[in-house]
Amino acid sequence: METLSRFLVFMSLFSGLVSGFAIQNLPITSFEEGYTQLFGDKNLFVHKDGKSVRLTLDERTGSGFASNDLYLHGFFSASIKLPSDYSAGVVVAFYMSNGDMYEKNHDEIDFEFLGNIRGKEWRIQTNIYGNGSTHLGREERYNLWFDPTDDFHQYSILWSDSHIIFFVDSVPIREVKRTASMGGDFPSKPMSLYTTIWDGSKWATNGGKYGVNYKYAPYIARFSDLVLHGCPVDPIEQFPRCDEGAAEDIRAAQEITPSQRSKMDIFRRKHMTYSYCYDRTRYKVALSECVVNPAEAQRLRVYDPVTFGGIPRRHRYGKHRSKRSRVDGTESI
Repeated sequence: METLSRFLVFMSLFSGLVSGFAIQNLPITSFEEGYTQLFGDKNLFVHKDGKSVRLTLDERTGSGFASNDLYLHGFFSASIKLPSDYSAGVVVAFYMSNGDMYEKNHDEIDFEFLGNIRGKEWRIQTNIYGNGSTHLGREERYNLWFDPTDDFHQYSILWSDSHIIFFVDSVPIREVKRTASMGGDFPSKPMSLYTTIWDGSKWATNGGKYGVNYKYAPYIARFSDLVLHGCPVDPIEQFPRCDEGAAEDIRAAQEITPSQRSKMDIFRRKHMTYSYCYDRTRYKVALSECVVNPAEAQRLRVYDPVTFGGIPRRHRYGKHRSKRSRVDGTESI
């Protein structure tokens, strides 16, 4: 019995080491070392430390930057503080894409932050595209358990050959596992990392009901702790150069621990407001990779009974808005 007890303790410690991929221990990439300005002229400002960046949207233009290298798999992260006050129509994006190389069959992995009217919270939208499958949007949308305008919070993308995981403050909020039925819809070509702020008045807030009001400009998004930890690709030979440490970190990060999975389940139960897997207006039959949970389907009907329940339009009810709660790794997420 004592031997078994020692073995279980050892396995617990070993599991902690294997799954103990520490986001906070990854190297920070300076702007000069890893990025290039995309657009925005003076609306992009790099602080003296070289590791903090400010992006601004005003009447003239938005702004953005991109990684110098292409990557085939990796862990990509940034601490972001979003604009406060009235932000309807404003979109802040942190995403992977190769749209400039593959115009008709590009891949994409998205974090999009959608502004709101005064008194309403920002929302997060995640999405993936593979091989130009933009007609099959795989969006999910969530509320947050904190005010993202008060302070910096960390948003991360893990992309491997078999998994895509989105993290908020080290809490996994969405996991996409590659399936055979997805085929080329799973992002599989080298991509760059992009960060932008822009005017999404036509769709970002209540389907375009509320647009950007430049009376509240400039809108400023702040970024720090930029991480590019992956396998850079030679743009000509298209061959990835992945050192042993990065490869091991990618593998470790895709192994969600029981504790992380519990946090993810709580987050999704309390804060997810839209999932393409339950959108019966858009998809009569759920896409092949979807695992349909009847309890989750029932809960989402509260947010939109037409989309998630097939209820006739005349029976549509007002959307429920959940209260904020605090996250500490327990049921309070």
